[in-house]
Amino acid sequence: MKKPFLIAFFLSVLFSTSSMSQDIELQLFASGFSNPIGLHNAGDDRMFVIERSGSIKILNQDGTINSTPFLDISNLILSGGERGLLGLAFHPNYTNNGYFFVNYTNNNGHTTIARYSVSAANPHVADANSGSVLLTINQPYSNHNGGNMAFGNDGYLYIATGDGGSGGDPQDRAQNLNTLLGKMLRINVDNGSPYSIPNDNPFANDNNSNTLPEIWAYGLRNPWRFSFDRQTGDLWIADVGQNNIEEINMAPITSAGVNYGWRCYEGDQTYNTTGNCPSSTTLMFPIAQYTHSGDGLFKCSITGGYRYRGNTYPNMQGWYFFADYCSNEIGILTFDGSAWNMTFTPPFSGNNWTAFGEDANGELYLAGISSGNIYKIVHNNLSTPPPNEHTSFNIYPNPATNTLTISGKHLNTHTLNIYTVYGKKVSTHTITKNNKEISVENLKSGLYLVEITTHSNNKQHHKLIIK
Repeated sequence: MKKPFLIAFFLSVLFSTSSMSQDIELQLFASGFSNPIGLHNAGDDRMFVIERSGSIKILNQDGTINSTPFLDISNLILSGGERGLLGLAFHPNYTNNGYFFVNYTNNNGHTTIARYSVSAANPHVADANSGSVLLTINQPYSNHNGGNMAFGNDGYLYIATGDGGSGGDPQDRAQNLNTLLGKMLRINVDNGSPYSIPNDNPFANDNNSNTLPEIWAYGLRNPWRFSFDRQTGDLWIADVGQNNIEEINMAPITSAGVNYGWRCYEGDQTYNTTGNCPSSTTLMFPIAQYTHSGDGLFKCSITGGYRYRGNTYPNMQGWYFFADYCSNEIGILTFDGSAWNMTFTPPFSGNNWTAFGEDANGELYLAGISSGNIYKIVHNNLSTPPPNEHTSFNIYPNPATNTLTISGKHLNTHTLNIYTVYGKKVSTHTITKNNKEISVENLKSGLYLVEITTHSNNKQHHKLIIK
């Protein structure tokens, strides 16, 4: 029986700026995780998957999962709902110093930032006793904890915090520079005890003694996921909305002291401008936003992703991927030279997207908390035959399970190769008029490209699904 390892889903994403559809495919890369909410790389072939309860597991390039967790600190964590192990960031010099940082809600429900070290004896296991707390932030409510962390290309650690919870930011914390809630923080983990403040932080030398120098940006509600564009260094923040609007913010890494407007504004619309609200001309409004309804699907919570900067799929270069937790759609943001354009795929029910991941090569992955699955985002330029290609051979059944039959009038010592959508050859066969059937029993379920080479070296292609 085949293992349900690679399953392909086909999406036609039609952009308003083009009459041609841009086909992307979502493929199951691994399964069996418990509430996965984070995907990260340490600069090598491995992916590190955060499970909300407090485990970090290693996902290898071939889709296998190490049996021993990289780290398990579930005894330190209050997990459930928007609480748990929420963030992970590997030090830029991790290869040499072995440091990584985690963001979790402790047993008292408060945000904790801690540093750990990899085991000296085993690179696949962390030293669970090496934890050192850098920062604790009291949380007044159980929700809106933020949780994401990442190092910018300036070498500093950025930490996203939510506004502290409840609804509507009742104490207006996001606009208050005397609290770390509702902010993007920026600290230097290589100096100080336990850290220091970068000199160019916008409030590092503020004369108001109550203003907190860790703050890099503010006016955020619940920036569940953010990322840095590995090519430009720009900071992308997807901020979860309150009643109706989900927003995507982007600012150059050099833009210090940005105010994103919450709770005064939800997206670019007025929400609550009483109290501590500055002029709208001083705010940074989203580059893109969407509402919770309008296309027949209920949306509720944005999960931020990455701009694609990998090399495998040139057609996706520069696309920003995000998703919605409730509608199970994947969103794509593209720039046409003058404006950002947003589109959504059909929904992938039963996943509830919680995190995107970027591997060391810039390829993108996506985690579903409800399904426990990790998917890889690919473009079908490696799996679709050239336009209008004439094929004189057919393959059936398609989808296939155990065997595949080739039909055609002139089968005479032809070569048949089967490739994954990543371009890896997984099977080679010689086809003759007396041998038209091949076994595909050992191929994992998923999408493949069949290439038939004739005796005159002409190549013909077919798309094949193995179920």
